[in-house]
Amino acid sequence: MRLARPDDLAAIVALTTDAYAPYTALFGAPPIPVTEDYAPRIERGEVWLLEEGAELAGLVVLERHRDHAMIFSVAVAPAFQGKKLGIALLDFADEQARLWGVPEVRLYTNSRMERNIALYSAYGYRETGRRPNPYRPGWTVVDMAKPVDKAA
Repeated sequence: MRLARPDDLAAIVALTTDAYAPYTALFGAPPIPVTEDYAPRIERGEVWLLEEGAELAGLVVLERHRDHAMIFSVAVAPAFQGKKLGIALLDFADEQARLWGVPEVRLYTNSRMERNIALYSAYGYRETGRRPNPYRPGWTVVDMAKPVDKAA
C-alpha cells in the first residue's frame, strides 16, 4: 500500500470507473465515487493504492476524523476481483484507524449494493441507519460502522 501521488490521478479515475461500472449500469447513473474529484483527496493524503506488481489493483479512500475513520470508497480493478483484495483494503482501513487512535471505522453505501452490504456485515460492520442520498434524489444511503478492535 502506498499513498497516491498527483500523477496517479488518471489511473485512480479509470480504476474507480471500471470497478463501479456494474452499479452505473444498475442505477442508470454513476455512483458518487465515480464522479468524485480525487485531486483534493490525493493532496490531503486520503487515497491509498494497492499494487500487484506494476499494476494498480485497488484503492481505498480514507478520511481521518476526530472520532472515527470514514471509508469514502473501496474499489478493486475488475481483473483483480475475487482475490480478497477488498478485504485487504478493509484491513488496511482498520490498521490506519488504530494508528490514528480512533475507535471506529465508518462507511456508507447505496442500499441497492446488497452484495457490498453483505460483505461489510460479514466483516463486522453493523448498519447504523438509512437516509436519503442528498446528491441523488430517490437513492438511499446505508450507514455502517465497525469498532476497530472487532475482528471479522
